[in-house]
Amino acid sequence: MSRLQILAVAITIGLNALDGFDVLSSSFAEWHISSTALGVVLSMDLLGMALGSIVLGGVADKLGRRPTMLGCLVVMTVGMFMATTSTDIPQLRVWRALTGLGIGGMLASINAIAAEFSNAKRRNISVGLMSIGYPVGAVVGGLIVARLLANHSWRSVFYFGAAITAVFIPLVALCVPESVHWLTRKQPPRALQRINRAMARMGHAPIAALPQIASAVRRRSVADLFAPALIAVTVLVTTAYFFHVTTFYFMQKWVPKLVVNMGFKVTSAANVLVWANVGGALGGTLVGVLAQRVNLKPLTIATMVLSTVMVVLFGRSPANLQLLALVCAAAGFFTNGAIVGMYAIFAQAFPTHVRASGTGLAIGIGRGGSVLAPIVAGFLFDRGFALPSVATAMALGSLVAACALSLLKFRPEQAVGADECAEPASGDALPSASAPS
Repeated sequence: MSRLQILAVAITIGLNALDGFDVLSSSFAEWHISSTALGVVLSMDLLGMALGSIVLGGVADKLGRRPTMLGCLVVMTVGMFMATTSTDIPQLRVWRALTGLGIGGMLASINAIAAEFSNAKRRNISVGLMSIGYPVGAVVGGLIVARLLANHSWRSVFYFGAAITAVFIPLVALCVPESVHWLTRKQPPRALQRINRAMARMGHAPIAALPQIASAVRRRSVADLFAPALIAVTVLVTTAYFFHVTTFYFMQKWVPKLVVNMGFKVTSAANVLVWANVGGALGGTLVGVLAQRVNLKPLTIATMVLSTVMVVLFGRSPANLQLLALVCAAAGFFTNGAIVGMYAIFAQAFPTHVRASGTGLAIGIGRGGSVLAPIVAGFLFDRGFALPSVATAMALGSLVAACALSLLKFRPEQAVGADECAEPASGDALPSASAPS
């Protein structure tokens, strides 16, 4: 892989880290409201993410990955900054939802970017590395948040998030060209010139002409997600993601509050969540590496089952800070490892013309689980259920996800899209960005 390809994947890691920081930021804001009301506030950015993934994932397939990412970064910056101006909970909900909208669209785009800027050999590890940006952002963000909250109000967290997000706007504009896969498939005006500029930056020779797109391929659209060839894949991966993220976001959103309820300080709760995300980063990395050597589907299923076990154990852990950190690290290892496996499955299972849309749909509807997780958990706590019961109920999401994934059948070569193009008129083969370098 060329330096540009590596840089593009590295930037997707940073962009996904913004998601990790954003989710964590609202978890530590101290608003002194009921568990049910807190659950709703914690869910607003997740609701925005769900809508953004579904709606803006289609935009990324229609208008391009690059402009979608840039637009989403602007929306995220505005949402984080305006959250600091909130004077009541309804205002905060609005700005958190707007921030989530931008994050959702960005997530659908960066999964496609990570897959399409990688060569065939390293596609799984590239998507895996992109995915671990989330826990990395949460880890680094947790350390920063702990320092900010020690001397400043919760607004300082969102000021910091807005500033970091704004930095990525020129970085993406300068360093991430449009995907060659997308340009080849959509062939917008000046596609040949844009492809050749990107190829030159990646160290490939230019091409003389665009490949001819078969008429049947030109008629393909987002509706193909529900065509007979893909509908089973669409339904099953969306179902699996939905239920697993219910478990994942229960841990991400409620661990700080639960640790504080056990009698520990907010800074101690921040450290426990940091360890959960350290485990998540390690688990995501290991799953990404293993995905290059073993079958991806059984690997992800096994990780989901172990995720269920560790979340149940968290609910039964005593009020011991060191033990809580260890159990949360193990839970994070498997919950985020399964997330990485799901992102790799998205990249393999959906072909180029619906990759961002399919990923966005799965993430968007799946994030419905993330919206429900804090609300359902808060409702159960307010109704008098103890932590062991609530944790067990929320852990079942990963088990249901494993069952859904066991029914999935797909061919990884579907995602390559090599059959979408005929040979260029000049007879020259198109050097793909996903060809081994």
